[in-house]
Amino acid sequence: MSKDAVDTAKAAAARTDAARTPADAGDAGYSKDLKPRHVNMIAIGGAIGTGLFLGAGGRLHSAGPALAIAYLVCGTFAFFVVRALGELVLYRPSSGSFVSYAREFLGEKGAYVAGWMYFLNWSTTGIADITAIALYTHYWSFFTDIPQWVLALIALAVVLAVNLISVKIFGEMEFWFAIIKVATLVSFMLVGIFLLATHHDVDGQKPGLSVITDHGGLLPHGLMPVVLVMQGVIFAYAALELVGVAAGETAEPEKVVPRAVNSIMWRVGLFYVGSVVLLALLLPGSVYSADESPFVTVLSKIGVSGAGDVMNLVVLTAAMSSLNSGLYSTGRILRSMATAGSAPKFTARMNRSQVPYGGILLTCAVCVLGVGLNYLMPDQAFEIVLNVASLGIISTWVIIMICHLVFVRRAKAGLVTRPSFRLLGSPVTETVTILFLLAVLGLMWNDPEVGRKTLLLIPVIAALLVGGWFAVRRRVSKAADEELSGLTK
Repeated sequence: MSKDAVDTAKAAAARTDAARTPADAGDAGYSKDLKPRHVNMIAIGGAIGTGLFLGAGGRLHSAGPALAIAYLVCGTFAFFVVRALGELVLYRPSSGSFVSYAREFLGEKGAYVAGWMYFLNWSTTGIADITAIALYTHYWSFFTDIPQWVLALIALAVVLAVNLISVKIFGEMEFWFAIIKVATLVSFMLVGIFLLATHHDVDGQKPGLSVITDHGGLLPHGLMPVVLVMQGVIFAYAALELVGVAAGETAEPEKVVPRAVNSIMWRVGLFYVGSVVLLALLLPGSVYSADESPFVTVLSKIGVSGAGDVMNLVVLTAAMSSLNSGLYSTGRILRSMATAGSAPKFTARMNRSQVPYGGILLTCAVCVLGVGLNYLMPDQAFEIVLNVASLGIISTWVIIMICHLVFVRRAKAGLVTRPSFRLLGSPVTETVTILFLLAVLGLMWNDPEVGRKTLLLIPVIAALLVGGWFAVRRRVSKAADEELSGLTK
């Protein structure tokens, strides 16, 4: 049965019975319990995570103050991606998000690649998160003697238990996680501005532009380190597309999504660029470390008793939030794939609370492998999985932009209708974004320690995807025939 025939039948069914027939079979059964405040704060939480709280320290050390420019550039392209996804969401909200749109605009093979690369992204991001949690916990001497892998396992078990309760509990947790992150960042920025305004000593020197000019300027180590950190900066924005997944479980996506997406740009400017500029003005980049949050470093240096402990607790919360979001999103994506036949059947299962626990457990299983990585290579675990996760998020964003290109082309042909909330500048915006993302991927080759080895994984991942497709293609074809049969009855 051809894909065009399936698309035609779906469109016809949507026109005649849209209220009762979901466009994606994987959307059926969800509770729609996420409130507007949940989705808004999920968007904020996606913009503030482990990549800023932990990753910025090591990147400031290697790239210097120009890291702020890298965050601004990557943040702009990240906004383009989320804006494109937001337009697709308003066209047809779906918990399957971009996987569902890839199925509609690129066919089942496109959905298959999109879904499994997103799974790769979040399963490895989950490993990065539990690694970060273990590193944060080791900040306190009480936990120093506990092996890193044990702390990682405990964190995974706690977040898994919470995620399986209900989507309402997930939304509430993310709401308060985001409140804590935003309040803490705002408080830190106020402290940083006060230190600058009063010329208060920080680690024995006056903060200000002299901190940058006296230590090599914007590019103390040249341009190449700034270029090399780009894939890590992209990772920092990796959860922004979570808005598209969450929209499938809210009652009024047409009201919530535009507001959440439009606010992302100023969040990027304020929280990422603003924070990095302040960090660079307060201490030289050489003082920061990949082993400690840069915010903890600053607060510890100014001698405020307990300030470092408070900030460390907050960044620990951020890592828990990211892990929680990863389990949530992959559970929904895998369920959409399972109903189409391209993921294991058990990932489509839902519990009594309407939570797709099968997909969540599969992601959790991969994270357990990360516990082993923390046991074998505790010093390199975070950077290794960060680079692998970058492969997943870059491929996901490229697929989102390709879907949007096809969507706009069909809209011009009169086959679909674009909502009023749109990505401007199509098709130039999508094309430039795709080229930028592919360039960032290529730049990883200049990092022989981790980046080059990560790129060498691409043929392996491609081979696994091809082999997996041949294993599931009959099941996918059967599911498409059954769906077409149901739509045409």
